[in-house]
Amino acid sequence: MPPVFPEIWRLRLTISMEAVPVFEEVFERFAEAVTMFMEDRSGISDGDCDWFLEGFSRTPPERVAIVSALSAVAAANGMDAPALEIERLPNVDWVLENLRDFPPIAAGRFFVHGSHWQGRPPVGSFGIEIDAGTAFGSGEHATTRGCLLALDAIAKQGRRIRVLDLGSGSGILGIAAAKVWSAKVVCTDIDPAAVKVCAGNAANNGEAARITAVVSDGYRNRVVGEGRPYDLIFSNILARPLCRFAPDLAAHLAPGGLAVLSGLLERQERMVMANHEKQGLTLKRRVVIDGWATLVIGR
Repeated sequence: MPPVFPEIWRLRLTISMEAVPVFEEVFERFAEAVTMFMEDRSGISDGDCDWFLEGFSRTPPERVAIVSALSAVAAANGMDAPALEIERLPNVDWVLENLRDFPPIAAGRFFVHGSHWQGRPPVGSFGIEIDAGTAFGSGEHATTRGCLLALDAIAKQGRRIRVLDLGSGSGILGIAAAKVWSAKVVCTDIDPAAVKVCAGNAANNGEAARITAVVSDGYRNRVVGEGRPYDLIFSNILARPLCRFAPDLAAHLAPGGLAVLSGLLERQERMVMANHEKQGLTLKRRVVIDGWATLVIGR
């Protein structure tokens, strides 16, 4: 009898880049995970292309409710409501599928690879073995690469002792920070399955003693509060949650500390920065890859 994997439904919209943040909010209400990517036919990442907004749910989506919400948001923004595609994904082992399509990735001095890869990391690099499993993050997405490049630059400026990885997914960023500085790292995710994957990856990379992985909705878990103030905070989530958590980030950041924000489109930078500037935080550095922005901010 073939193995049975959790049922997953995918919601999908094909829209313009400008419409992504408009309809992203709707998907956040109806899906457990939301992502977006572009199909760049020109090959130059100039934004003149189709964008795909996708949401994933472990319960059957309510089409009527979602279409109604999309129509309301579209009307409020003077747009046409996009066609909603709902697909029940086939019963396959998505972990195995992910591994087949997961080649090693280099980002600065970091070399991320799956356990299926049998080679040796380049001399002088920090090798990180990751199996994303049910957690987001195999290192291939532009936001994760942007964060690793930002971390590489920060690492050359001195040691960071206390690190928080908010929305850690598979734990790549927390593991990278632990390897660079032998730092104590708190990794959080709202998904218990992701936290379990993160803890497993930390152990596989010899960093279990330095990394504490906990379930947390934002900064609410007491472990997060007990570990503050943090010298470095990663927050690779989405633009709207980044804005919402800006006061919490400022309250948990040490004097002279830095935060690495990602999960936002380049056009969302102004909105995200405006919310953090209200907290006395300023932009120190930015990395843009394929239309995705990573921002390094601090006091």
